[in-house]
Amino acid sequence: MGKKLIFQRFNLHQRIQHIGMFTSFIILTITGLPIKFERSSISHWIVSIFGSFDNMFAVHLMAAAVMLLVSVYHLLYLVIYPLVTKKLSLAILPSPKDLFDVVHDVQYLLGRRKDPPKFDRYSYKEKFDYWAVFWGMAIMGGSGLMMWFPQIFTQYMPRWIIDSAKYAHTDEAILAISAIFFWHFFNSHFSPRFFPMNHVWYSGTMSRAEMEEDHPLELERLDNESETSN
Repeated sequence: MGKKLIFQRFNLHQRIQHIGMFTSFIILTITGLPIKFERSSISHWIVSIFGSFDNMFAVHLMAAAVMLLVSVYHLLYLVIYPLVTKKLSLAILPSPKDLFDVVHDVQYLLGRRKDPPKFDRYSYKEKFDYWAVFWGMAIMGGSGLMMWFPQIFTQYMPRWIIDSAKYAHTDEAILAISAIFFWHFFNSHFSPRFFPMNHVWYSGTMSRAEMEEDHPLELERLDNESETSN
């Protein structure tokens, strides 16, 4: 039997979650930046597209609701999927190897090493992407809910915390937008290897050649498991 040529990277649930997350994120970016930079002429133009500020803000809130629902979907998935499949993967958790991979990668980029580090299921870059979303959702989601429902939160915390939520929300949003467009987009889509985009977000699959370059340790393990089962 020949070696497997196509590998599943993301299942249907993971692809739905990713699409829901990045779609709502893009809408939140488009409708959120004009709120922070309200005096900009570009902001006025964006508001005019929606007809009014109230319309744009309503779209912003709807996108926020979608992002929160997708986040809940993902958390439930993390609990339910292992119970159904009887398989628990901890590959996304940070490990000491990630630190060594960072050093190795820097040395490779500086020409001090001949070959790049070999990654398993997730590289340190992908783990950073994943856990950064958790941090961002905690800050933006929490502060956003405070601004959305201040009458509820003021019953349990001082008013100054509610007032400071605006700054936490907008500053974290700028950080998230910068990280997505300059870090994630380059590593996942704008790199010469993938440009104009990486197909895995909608196909959920990777070729053997892609696995050999991006996740050689995982490929080696899968090949060994296949040989053992045969």
